[in-house]
Amino acid sequence: MEYLNSPVQKISLFFTQGHARSIKAKKNIAISIIIRGISIFTSFLLVPLCLHYIGSKEYGVWLTLSSIVLWVNFFDIGLGQGLRNKFAEAIAKGDKQLAKVYVSTTYAGILIIVSSLFLLILLFNPFISWCRVLNAPAYMSGQLEILVLFVFGFFLFRFVLGLLGIIITADQRPAISSSFDTLGNILALLIIFLLTKITKGSILYLGITLNVSPLLIFLIASFYFFNNDYKEYKPSLKSVDFKYFKELASLGIQFFIINIAVLVVFSSSNVIITQILGPEEVTAYNIAYKYFGMVTMFFGIIINPLWSAFTEAYVKEDFSWIKNTMKKLIQFWYLIAAGIIIMILLANTFYHLWVGKMVKVSFMLSAIMGIFIILSTWCNIWAYFINGTGKIRLSLYIAIFQAVVNIPLSIYFGKTLHLGSAGVVLGTCTSLIISAILAPIQYKKIVSKSDKGIWSK
Repeated sequence: MEYLNSPVQKISLFFTQGHARSIKAKKNIAISIIIRGISIFTSFLLVPLCLHYIGSKEYGVWLTLSSIVLWVNFFDIGLGQGLRNKFAEAIAKGDKQLAKVYVSTTYAGILIIVSSLFLLILLFNPFISWCRVLNAPAYMSGQLEILVLFVFGFFLFRFVLGLLGIIITADQRPAISSSFDTLGNILALLIIFLLTKITKGSILYLGITLNVSPLLIFLIASFYFFNNDYKEYKPSLKSVDFKYFKELASLGIQFFIINIAVLVVFSSSNVIITQILGPEEVTAYNIAYKYFGMVTMFFGIIINPLWSAFTEAYVKEDFSWIKNTMKKLIQFWYLIAAGIIIMILLANTFYHLWVGKMVKVSFMLSAIMGIFIILSTWCNIWAYFINGTGKIRLSLYIAIFQAVVNIPLSIYFGKTLHLGSAGVVLGTCTSLIISAILAPIQYKKIVSKSDKGIWSK
């Protein structure tokens, strides 16, 4: 009897009892916590290592450039997220051949897009003053022109290989998918540590290392998984059927527009800060963002398996499971909000232990960054469900509105009201409020089957 009540037995029951969909999610969450924990630890080690290697100003320039490169991630016109939903739907219906067609067609479409983008970069790169765009010192001009070509090229190639992660996540195995980034971080950490011993600080070496490392991991993973676990879905020219492209793209284009809007809301801060305050402030902003971003990463571990699970549950009209899952997510969010308040109070102590006196982060920036994370995690609860159902038209309009108001609000709070980088974050928080209100309303309408008009599209 004592054995039945032992911690080991309770843990075993937690991972073996309940709906099959929930069991799969719980196992993935548990493994992802370990993987993401390693990833967070590694990424935190990378920051002081990079700061020591190239200095605060050049690191700020790199952070701004890398945020611009991430914008390219959204130029798949939403095909990746369209694939995630369509692949999950095909698997839920047991149609493996259709799933293979979706995979092959998406790979073909992404290859065409990536090739076109790289040709445009080759064509226009010589005419772009990257020092002016990044507010970087003039002596970096030659390095930046070369770095941009390498970084964009590697990133675009990784863009194609990264579809494997979407397929694995759509199959409700996000723990495996998340391990690719972790392994990439570990490899980058080892190479940069070696660079600090054998080379002088170079933003060129740093940028190439941080982009080649994950690329190698995805290349090896693609070879392995498409010859083993996902052999039956391995992309092939024979299975490419562009009549399904419209099906993928119709949903995908809506995701694409949402992603572009989200990009403006969440990724424009680095550019705004470097232009109105200078690249050193970008470093301070990113220190705070990375600290509170631990919560976002952890919450992502919990919620990431649920997008495709919501797709499956919605296709099968399992609304009781959806309601129960959403209730637990909301309860968990309350704990997150309480945890962030504690993190705000401990922020300065943590920064001192982490980066010492190399970077100063104001308490106001930490407090507003904490509020931003509370708001964004709340919005994500509803967004993952709505995205899983594919009823994203309202999300599209909200995202466009947020993108339109975010930059002027961020500049107003940051520059006009002299709140600095904290004001830029406050502008983003203000733009999120409409989503925080309307998304829960749409959820309730969908699960009660009372969604009509814009709520059901």
